[in-house]
Amino acid sequence: MSNNTNDAAPIDTIETMPAVDPLELRNAMGSFLTGVTIVTAQTPGGEPYGLTVNSFNSVSLDPPLVLWSLDNATGKADLFRQAGGFTVNVMGSDSTDLIWLFAKQNTERFSETRWHLGKSAQPVLDDALVSFECRLWAEYPGGDHAIFVGEVINISSHDGAPAAFFKGKLGAYSA
Repeated sequence: MSNNTNDAAPIDTIETMPAVDPLELRNAMGSFLTGVTIVTAQTPGGEPYGLTVNSFNSVSLDPPLVLWSLDNATGKADLFRQAGGFTVNVMGSDSTDLIWLFAKQNTERFSETRWHLGKSAQPVLDDALVSFECRLWAEYPGGDHAIFVGEVINISSHDGAPAAFFKGKLGAYSA
């Protein structure tokens, strides 16, 4: 990395530069090792819903906030808005089948999944390494995604190795 400030483009040049191609960004982001979560919520009718998500991170310790983002193309943003909360379930490396099940479109996800309603009245997956039960704190537009911020109201955890996603492949992280 150069320390020469003359290498930087002037602000007006940066403002007129075209954005990076979405496929190029997707491929580059594939080089960023991420954990794997399944975000769950209960519909207004009382049915559990969930989907696999790898866009999750901590926002604040005080108040305790986390965020995740949902592709607008799923058409499920209203479900999470109306639920008033959600659970982010951090999945272990032994949950590969469950992770892929919740990644599929239009499939019954909960019929053979071990889960319970948590203190938040949202579904909690029994096989998760960590479950962050949250009440909806804020939502922000993020291009083709909705960014949901939740205030953590309960945490449960179990031992195990985390699932990891890297360059389009699901595997296990080992230290």
